Amino acid sequence: MEDILRPIYQERASQANTKGVLLVEKRQKALPTTDTFDAVLLIIVTEADEPVFIKHYTYMEKKAALYIITEQQLNEWLLIGTNKKVFDWIYNGKILFDRNEYMQTAKKELQEFPFHGRKLKMGLEFAKLIKRYMDGKAFFENKQYFDAYNHIVHSLHHLARLAVIDHGFHPENTVWNQVKQIEPEIMKLYEELVNSHEPLEKRLELLFLASEFLIHSRTKDGISHLIDILSEREHWTVQEILNHEELGLYAVDLTMLLEYLIDKHYVEVVNVETKGKGILHRYYKVGKKLS
Repeated sequence: MEDILRPIYQERASQANTKGVLLVEKRQKALPTTDTFDAVLLIIVTEADEPVFIKHYTYMEKKAALYIITEQQLNEWLLIGTNKKVFDWIYNGKILFDRNEYMQTAKKELQEFPFHGRKLKMGLEFAKLIKRYMDGKAFFENKQYFDAYNHIVHSLHHLARLAVIDHGFHPENTVWNQVKQIEPEIMKLYEELVNSHEPLEKRLELLFLASEFLIHSRTKDGISHLIDILSEREHWTVQEILNHEELGLYAVDLTMLLEYLIDKHYVEVVNVETKGKGILHRYYKVGKKLS
């Protein structure tokens, strides 16, 4: 496919805006890395009118996809993990063009997984874990067992991803394959939930108890990034937290995470008087448990 696609990427490579070009070819039918396409051509640019531009091509009986993405979009995908395929693309893609070793550096950073990036990803994953776990628990207590099941499956997936990150690896599409080697007890929990012949209510009850312990054991590491930033000031409003460049990435999971940490005494509420009688501003600060 490289020869067929060469005219397409050579034109882009000649532009000063282009940082690098990768070619990813389909390896196994079972893996969704290339979305069934025979090849994916990934072009990274400094800036563009659209953060993601996609084109599809057909050549005889083969098909290829072209992705032109901005450097900022790539960094967001790698940080937040909203496009898991991009990790495989960077890891395994063949570099066709590389301005100032941009792609080589990106590959190296993925392999080394810098410490700060790891702490931030753990924080984001832990926040997702808590949101799913708390929602699932609420459904369970209201006897909505199928909805509770859906949320606990997702919470176990986030717990698995958190374990992989904690061991210094990026979670990949085959995260359960990774966690099976790293943290077999999480895999065992997942298998018990999915494969057990116990009534669903009983399975969920046991899972919530076991998950509580595993979540507790990972809380300090999971909230390290959040607590480091909250420690920079005496207290914060929720809007100030959301406006922070990195804490804003926690997005919709932030409120539930704060409430969970208040309940566990990792975060404290500071009430400040307003002009309205009996109405108090609600601020947040690092709890005495971590002081």
